[in-house]
Amino acid sequence: MRRVVITGLGIVSGFGNEVDGFWDAILAGRSAARELVLPGLPPVPAVTVSPFDAEVVLGRREVKRMDRVGTYAATAAAAALVDAGDLGIDGSRVGASIACAHGGATTLMEAQDALRERGADRVSPFTIPLALTNSPVAAVTRLHGLHGPTSAPATACAAGSDAIGWAFERIRLGRADAMLAGGAEAALVPPILAGYLKLGAVASLARGAERASRPFDAARDGFVMAEGAGVLVLEELDHARARGARIYAEVVGYGQACDAGHLTSPDETGTGPARAITAALADAGLEASAIGYVNAHATSTPVGDAAEALAFGLAGLGDTPVSSTKGQHGHTLGAAGAIEAIATLACFVRNELPPNANLVEPDVDLNLVRTAQPTTADYVMSTGFGFGGHDSALIFQRAG
Repeated sequence: MRRVVITGLGIVSGFGNEVDGFWDAILAGRSAARELVLPGLPPVPAVTVSPFDAEVVLGRREVKRMDRVGTYAATAAAAALVDAGDLGIDGSRVGASIACAHGGATTLMEAQDALRERGADRVSPFTIPLALTNSPVAAVTRLHGLHGPTSAPATACAAGSDAIGWAFERIRLGRADAMLAGGAEAALVPPILAGYLKLGAVASLARGAERASRPFDAARDGFVMAEGAGVLVLEELDHARARGARIYAEVVGYGQACDAGHLTSPDETGTGPARAITAALADAGLEASAIGYVNAHATSTPVGDAAEALAFGLAGLGDTPVSSTKGQHGHTLGAAGAIEAIATLACFVRNELPPNANLVEPDVDLNLVRTAQPTTADYVMSTGFGFGGHDSALIFQRAG
C-alpha cells in the first residue's frame, strides 16, 4: 500500500491561527481558558477562538453562507493548503475528511429563535445545509475546489482522529492522492453548553478558569469546552518528495474499536480503548515499546482519564511518556483529534514533548510529562475517545 505523509498544517484556536504560535503556547504550558457567561447559564471555564476576520481569508459572500463552524474549518484548511504549497494534483484526486460533533450549532439556535419570535416564515432557508454535521466539510470542499472523496465523521469526540484515519486510508488505498483532514467545532451556545452542564461533564471554576482542566490530576472535576479547528494536508509520499514538499511526519497506523456500552461513560476497564491502540500498533507493524510519546485524549473527567490510563497499561504503554494538552487548549469535541494531532507533531518539529498542564497530584500510574522535555522519538501516538464508546488511535513517524 502507498505511504502517506503530512505536508501542511492549519489551525484556528484559542492561541490564535498560527501553528508556530500554537506550539509556543503548548510547550510553554499556557492555558487559553477564560471565564465565559452565556445567557441563562452560570459562569463556566471555556476556550473561545482568538478573534479574526474570516472575510479576509474567505470573502464576505462565502462567510454569509457558512455557520461559524464552517468558517473555522475553511480558514484552517486555507492555511494548511498555503503551508503545503502547490500540490500540483487535479482536484478530482484531492478530497476532504472534516469531523464535527455538533454541526452548525449557532445556525440551529438562530432558527429556533426566529421560529419562536417571528414565525416559521422567518426561518432562514440556509438553516438545514448550515446546521448539518457535514457543513464544515462542505465549506472546505466548496471553497477550495476539492472533488475527491469526502467524509464528515461524527463519532463524537473521536471524530477528529477518525477523520485523519479515514483520509489516510483513502490515499493508502489509491483512491486519492491528497486529502485535507481534520475537524472543526463551534458549539459554545446556550442549549449545548446547558446539556453538558446537566450531564455533570463541565469543569467547575473552583480553581479559576486557567486551572480548571486538569487531565490525570486527582482534583479534576470535568472538561473545559472549547471551539476551534485543525486541518492537516495528507499526501502520497512519492508525490510529496517529487515536488520537494516539507514533510512534517508520516502517518503509519490507525486503529478503531467500540465499547458498545454506555451512552456517555467509557468502558471503565479500559478494554475498548486498548483495542483501538493495539489495532493501530498492528496496522503500523510496531510493538508498543516503539512508541516514544502518547498525546492522550484525557479530557479531565474523573472516569474518562482513569479508564484511558488503564487502557495504556493493557496496551503495553504504561511506561511511555504521556500527556494531555487539553489542560491548555480545552476540549474541542469533534475537532479534538485534529488539534491534538497538530500538538503531537511538536515532538518532531520542535523535538519536545508537550506538557500535561495543571498536574499537581496524579491519581493514575502513568509516566506523565509535567513540563516540556527534549525528545528524539521516532514514533508518537494520539488517541481519541467519544460518547457512545468510540475509540481511535493514530501513529505518526518522524520524517526520514
